[in-house]
Amino acid sequence: MDVQHDPKRHRFFLEVPGGTAQLSYRPIDARTVDLVHTGVPDAAAGQGIAGKLAGAAFAWARQNGMKLVVTCPFVAKWLERHPEEQDLVSPRPAGG
Repeated sequence: MDVQHDPKRHRFFLEVPGGTAQLSYRPIDARTVDLVHTGVPDAAAGQGIAGKLAGAAFAWARQNGMKLVVTCPFVAKWLERHPEEQDLVSPRPAGG
């Protein structure tokens, strides 16, 4: 199960039982994206899929010199368990 990146639709996704799991983001500028929402179909819940999506987003950011704003509550919790990824986190922009 490899996480796919769909830059046109601003998401990382994975086909899972029950549908598509995805972590959606919105671009802020050329080097920063806001991780907005993680969704996993009920049939695939509790299998670590949302964590895989978060990990893929952070790996992509690191490989591409990007910074991440974390709006998604799941990703914020994931980040507490992966403090080594904190260097990729950018503060939220004013008014955002």
